[in-house]
Amino acid sequence: MKIAIMQPYFLPYIGYFQLINAVDKFVFLDNVNFIKKGWINRNRLRIQEKEWLFSVPCKDLSQNKKICEIEVNWNTNFTEKFLKTLKINYNKAPFYQSVFDLVNKILSFKHKTISQLAINSILEFCNYLDLQREFIVASTKENYSQDLKSADRLIDIAYKENSSTYINAIGGVKLYDKAYFKQKSIELYFLKTKLNENYDKNHYISFFSIIDLAMYNSPDEIRNYLEQYELI
Repeated sequence: MKIAIMQPYFLPYIGYFQLINAVDKFVFLDNVNFIKKGWINRNRLRIQEKEWLFSVPCKDLSQNKKICEIEVNWNTNFTEKFLKTLKINYNKAPFYQSVFDLVNKILSFKHKTISQLAINSILEFCNYLDLQREFIVASTKENYSQDLKSADRLIDIAYKENSSTYINAIGGVKLYDKAYFKQKSIELYFLKTKLNENYDKNHYISFFSIIDLAMYNSPDEIRNYLEQYELI
C-alpha cells in the first residue's frame, strides 16, 4: 500500500496530481501550521506571457494557526476578478469553457476555511480527470498523533493507514532520510516530474496551476502527463 501526505494547495500544479496518481491513499495534512507565502492559498497562472501570482484572500493569516483554522474572506471581489481574468486571458484556449465552468463551480461553494476550499479544488479536478483514490483529511482523524514532528509524524500516519511505502514530492529530498524510514519499515521514494513537452505548441510546462495545463489539454491528454514522472 502506497501513501502520500501533503498540505492542501489551492488549484495546485500538475506535480501535485502526479503524486496523487502515484499512490493508493492520499492524506491532506491540514492540521499543521499555515505557511505564509506558501502554496496553500496562492498559485500562478500565465497572463500575457508572464507569470501572474494570485492569492485567495483569508482572514487573520498567521503561521501560529493550523491550515484548517484559517478562514477564507469571501467579503471581497476575488471570485469575480479571478473568473474575469480567466475569461480575458484563456477564452481562446481549446478547453476554456469546461475548465472555466469547473473553476466557477469550485469557487461557488464558499467553503469556510482555506483547507476546505483547497481540498475541494483538488477533488473536483480529480473527478474531472477521473483520478480516483482514497482521500483522507488529517484534521478529521483523532488517532493521528499531532505531537510528533517531521519524519516521525509521516511514519506514524503511514503505520496507521497500513502503508509500507511513502512517496514524497521531490522537495523532501533535503528533509527526509531513506535510511531512517527504512529503519521504521517504511520504503521512502521521491517523485521527480519528467514533464518537458510543449502543451500548447508554443509554451513549456512549468509549475503553473493545473488550470493552465487543463486549458490546453483534454482530460485524456492530462492523464498522460500524470504518468510522466520517476520515483527516486
